[in-house]
This record gives sequence, C-alpha cells and structure tokens, in this order.
Amino acid sequence: MNPDAPTLWLRPQWMLAALLALLSMLGPFSIDTYIPAFAGIATALQATPLEMQQTLSAYLFGFAVMNLLHGALADAVGRRPVVLWGMAVFTLGSLGCALSQTVEQLIAFRAVQGLSAGAGVVVSRAIIRDMFPPAQAQRIMSQVTLYFGIAPAIAPIVGGWLFVHAGWHSVFWFLTVVGTLLWLANFRLLPETLHPAQRQPLRVSNLMRGYWQLGSSPRFLLLALASGVPFNGMFLYILAAPAFLGDLLRLQPIQFFWLFLLTVGGIMAGAWTSGRLAGRIPPKRQIRHGFLVMLGVSVLNLAANLLFPAQAWWALPPIGIYAFGWALVVPVVTLLVLDLYPERRGMASSLQAFMGAVANGVVAGLVAPLVMHSTVLLALASLLMMGVGLAAWWLLHRRWPEIGRRAAVA
Repeated sequence: MNPDAPTLWLRPQWMLAALLALLSMLGPFSIDTYIPAFAGIATALQATPLEMQQTLSAYLFGFAVMNLLHGALADAVGRRPVVLWGMAVFTLGSLGCALSQTVEQLIAFRAVQGLSAGAGVVVSRAIIRDMFPPAQAQRIMSQVTLYFGIAPAIAPIVGGWLFVHAGWHSVFWFLTVVGTLLWLANFRLLPETLHPAQRQPLRVSNLMRGYWQLGSSPRFLLLALASGVPFNGMFLYILAAPAFLGDLLRLQPIQFFWLFLLTVGGIMAGAWTSGRLAGRIPPKRQIRHGFLVMLGVSVLNLAANLLFPAQAWWALPPIGIYAFGWALVVPVVTLLVLDLYPERRGMASSLQAFMGAVANGVVAGLVAPLVMHSTVLLALASLLMMGVGLAAWWLLHRRWPEIGRRAAVA
C-alpha cells in the first residue's frame, strides 16, 4: 500500500470506486457490444463467417497478449500513464472500427482495441491495493467485480439497440465516445498511486525475472485459475444466448432480458455480500462458501437438464445463483493474487488477466460453438469450468493451508 494513500484521493471514496469500475468493465463490455450486429456487419462488408470470427479473435488475441505488459509497465512508469495511453489508443481503435469500409480494416482496428482495452482491467486492480488496506480493498474490489460481471450481460442489449436503431457503425461510435469520456475522466481525476520507491526498473532482465517468479509459482497459478476459469461457467450462457434462449427455451427476443436480469442480479447480490463480509470472516471461508454455491447449483442444473425437458422458469435461475457464488469468490481471490508479491502487483494483475482472457477466448471460440445447441451440454460445460476453479482452490488449500486463513483488517 502506498504510504501517501490518504492524501492522494480527497474526494468521496465511491467516486474512485466508480472510476476504477468503469475502467475494469471496458474490456468485457467492448467484447460483447458488437456481437448482436454480427449479421449486419457481415452483410454490409460482404464478410464470410470465418472473417467475422476473426474480428472477435483479433480482439481477444490482442487483449490477452498485451495484458502481459500492461501491469509490468504500470509497475515501472506508474499507473496513471498506462491508463491514459491505454484509453487513448482504445478510442482511436474504436474510431477506426467505426470508419472501417472492409472487413480487413475492421479486423485490424479490433486488434488495436484489444491491445489497449486491458489496461483498465489490469491497472485498476493494482490501484485498489495501492490505495486501501485489505478489508477496505475487498469492499472496493467487490464493487469493481459487480461492474465487471455486469458488462457481459448488458453489452449485448446496448449493442443490439444501437444496431437496430442506428446501424452497426453506431456501436463503434458509441465505444469511441465511451473511450473519450473515460480518458477525460481519468486525466482529470486519477492520481498516480504507485509510490516512487515501489517502482520496478523497466529492463528486459527485470521483466523476465518477474515473469519467471510469477509463472513458476504454483500458488500464483492456482489462485489465477481459481479466479479466472469459473467466470466462464456463467459467461458461456451469455455467449450462447441466441441459441440457448431462442432455440432451446423457445423465448421471444423481447424475453431475452430475463437471462441478463438474473445474471446481473446474482452478481450484484454476491458483490454486495462480499463487501459486507470484508474483515468479518477469513477469506478462505468466504471462498469456500462461494464455491459451495457454484458447485451445488451446477450439479442441480445438470441433473435437472438430464431428467426434464428444459423450461425457462427453472433453467434460468441457476445461472443467477451461480453468478452470486462467483461474485462472492472473485474479489477475495484477486486480492490474494495481488498480495503474493506486493512489489509486483501490476505484473501479477497482468498475468491473472492474461489467464482469464485466454480462458474466455477458448470458451468463445471453441467451447460455446460445441455445446450451445444442447442444454445438457451447456450445463455440463458450466460444471466442468467451475470444477477447474474448485480443483485449483482445493490443491492450493491442501498445499498452503495458511493462505486466506486470517480475516482482512481495515
């Protein structure tokens, strides 16, 4: 924690939390906002399905790769420059997408968006731990988690509305405006939270040493898996929404909002509960509760889909309950990741985000197309992804039982 933190932000605490939350949600929000316009973009640009898939893959690849560097740069030059440059490049990438006349141009500018959007996700987590002691950091992280989880749910709604009323270009004009406003807000409000004494040298040897330190740490890798992979047990249903809701549950498009409403409600409830529990119970107990919720509802969801024809009234609530369990777990696990190596919090956030982005990309590109036309396969895939996170946490608990044993202090 920065020893000067009490003097760096003199405005209400909720304002900083809101600013960091908006930075954090930009990455997932810009992934899903244009998905409802896929068909319209393909028609307008005469693009093949493979080329349209490349517009998504280019973003996800750039997002994942650059996530490896955002945090390391933030550890060396400071948090504020990385955020401002990231928002500036994202805005230019969004403008390029809006002006694209060919699918090749769109693919290139989507890659630019991906390369820059992760700066907000990565650096906002490091800023939280720079500024706040553990219990307070957990409360702020819970608020950021709320927005991070909401983004994939509301982004298709916003993108669909813009596409229907103003065409596909409007989706990227909207993201250009969002990027501009975020740059202005951070330029005006965001302080530099990394203390000069805590900066790391920007040398290749130092970066490689840091990557090796984290990448060879079983504790770090298991914590990153525990926090990153279970998100996809919920995200999978968002990606599969057209087939899951329309073809399998036979809902009308105007009824699709129920999935997003339940998902957002679960995330909000879980994040609020996590904030309330900060400093009251040991982190590992909170993590256990969250995984028990996800495990229980995932098993029941799979059993119900095996035994009965899927109906919306019982097939949708488990996703919201799962979202509650995920939002209960992820703020605590993320803080444990950041505190493993306090001198490399930016890099730790980078590698954690990279692993999550890779998992998201695999699910979006490979898993979702394979399982989206069966409620049983969707439920099974969701259970398996939760199981990866649970197995990682169980192994960590067995090997290092002291992790997360003590309640955070304010």
